[in-house]
Amino acid sequence: MPDTPDTADTPYTPDREPNQQEQHQHGAHGRVPTRSERWDAFKRSPFLPAIVLVFILAAAAGLFAGSYTYSMANPTPHHIPTAVVDARDATRGKAFLDGMEKALNASLEVRRYDSRAAALRDVEEQKVFAVLDVARGGDKVTLDVSGASGASVAQVLAETAPKVGEKVGVPVAVKDIKPLQEGDPRGLAIFYISLAAVIIGFVGAIQLSVHARGLNPAERIGFTALYALLGAFVIAAVVDWWLGAVRLPFVESWLILALTMFASGMVFSMFNTMFGRWAMLPTWGLMVLLGNPSSGGAVSWPLLPSVLGHIGQWLPPGASVNAQHTAVYFGGHQHAFPFLVLGAWALLSSAVFWIWRHRHPGGRASTPAHAG
Repeated sequence: MPDTPDTADTPYTPDREPNQQEQHQHGAHGRVPTRSERWDAFKRSPFLPAIVLVFILAAAAGLFAGSYTYSMANPTPHHIPTAVVDARDATRGKAFLDGMEKALNASLEVRRYDSRAAALRDVEEQKVFAVLDVARGGDKVTLDVSGASGASVAQVLAETAPKVGEKVGVPVAVKDIKPLQEGDPRGLAIFYISLAAVIIGFVGAIQLSVHARGLNPAERIGFTALYALLGAFVIAAVVDWWLGAVRLPFVESWLILALTMFASGMVFSMFNTMFGRWAMLPTWGLMVLLGNPSSGGAVSWPLLPSVLGHIGQWLPPGASVNAQHTAVYFGGHQHAFPFLVLGAWALLSSAVFWIWRHRHPGGRASTPAHAG
């Protein structure tokens, strides 16, 4: 047997230099990782997304509270379309109008009518929120508000008019010509059912992406439509048939809620192909932080900050509230605009999702795998 060095006393020195891989294998445990190596390891760990989520959730909490507080905590009149039955020759009537303008910070948008019938017709068309009749010599003012057009606006007008009348010496009679239903005295039920459709719409899409990840793009669109139809039916049935809070034109309300839920679900699916696991951020921002406070459901749009009042009508939550509100309280005077908005969002998001379906997270292989 050839002699070998005593490894206990003398370190073994090989005849050749160890290569880079061997150096790494022998010295990896002994040396301190470089900053670059530590960063690479951190990026591959679950801690990076967890830390990012901590900051995102904190910001989302503040934005959520801020957006709703900014929109709803202190509603202030901005533009209130009001019909005035011709009072150009009524001196005291003009004084009353000037007093209302001053009390409402010049937010009264006066529209003059020659007849009361024409003014009431525009109330039904939701072009005006109230009718001021001061044509009878100006000795008395009749204020007809429409609670169904906007409970918060009707409340502001009904509270302001008697105070102004007392100040200018003109008696004021206030009457609600279009009251809300008894089961919904504050007019919030429509906002709540629309909110439910919006949130469950995109939450359902999130659950499909997690628990039914194997669905192919066409199947995912189909199941989104399916849960939208069934979910909308249940919302309408609970609110109308079970709770009796609001009497709904059932089929019309059901289809509005279904279209809302489908559009909301497909908006998330669209963002899912664009941003992957971060799709919740733009969805939440568009639908909840911006869409719901500006929808006009909790606070009528004339009392919202003017920019929000205009933006909200072009987003799914606002379109849903508008369509549902007209269906419930102004049947026969439905407008196409909110349906076009909901349909456009549903079509746009579905089209983007379909065009970029190759980026759809999930799905199944289209051909069978080879054996063994």
